[in-house]
Amino acid sequence: MSKYAQPDRRPAVVSGASSGIGAATALRLAEAGFPVALGARRVERCEEVVARIREAGGEAVAHPLDVTDSASVEKFAEAVTADLGDVEVVVSNAGKVAPGTIHEVDSERFGAEIDLNLVGAHRLVRAFVPAMVERRRGDVVFVSSDVAVRARPFMSSYAAGKWGLEGMVHAMQMELEGTGVRASIVRPGPTWSEMGTDWDDAAAADVLNGWIRFGLARHPHFLKPAALADAIRCVVSAPRGVHLNLVEVNPEAPVSDA
Repeated sequence: MSKYAQPDRRPAVVSGASSGIGAATALRLAEAGFPVALGARRVERCEEVVARIREAGGEAVAHPLDVTDSASVEKFAEAVTADLGDVEVVVSNAGKVAPGTIHEVDSERFGAEIDLNLVGAHRLVRAFVPAMVERRRGDVVFVSSDVAVRARPFMSSYAAGKWGLEGMVHAMQMELEGTGVRASIVRPGPTWSEMGTDWDDAAAADVLNGWIRFGLARHPHFLKPAALADAIRCVVSAPRGVHLNLVEVNPEAPVSDA
């Protein structure tokens, strides 16, 4: 095989795959022929997605994954490599957002959220990227958020975590140049998912009103997770020699008669 070629078989890992963007991405990648390993703390939800993939003729496995725990990440990496072979694609999607005013949030909670949304992504990098560099090929996609460039208020550490995540990835892109490993950012705008569904109604209203106040909610449309899954599939399916390093996906405004 030429060092510039992609193998026919490209096993893919998706973290945070129990719902939302992660589950949709696993389904889309499987439809495109990628063997897929799903990871999340709610592994039983991942198993439901695995069953759907297998019923459709695809190849998929699920294993428990807690990206805040280095031992869990290492165990997950070993298990999926044993199941599917060398991992060619990693989609770092695990994350969480909770409402909160920055100066009122406990530092312990703030730090725990940063650990999940930023350091958790780095744990996946440490587990999978060195072998990709050694093989001189691979794709790592980081699911970010538009808060990385347009901070939204009253979301505790979320903007800080995503700004940090994108800074890490931009540095990685320079460090990985010439290795055959592509690090990419997919940056969603407002998206319907389970993130936020556990918020208190009053807190959710305060957050949304804050967005409106600062011009961050110009229309009511939200993306469906499948839209982000399509973008991720496009990124990792790009031919060698092409690097889709940053893709931002936003909901289209409703058509107006005005």
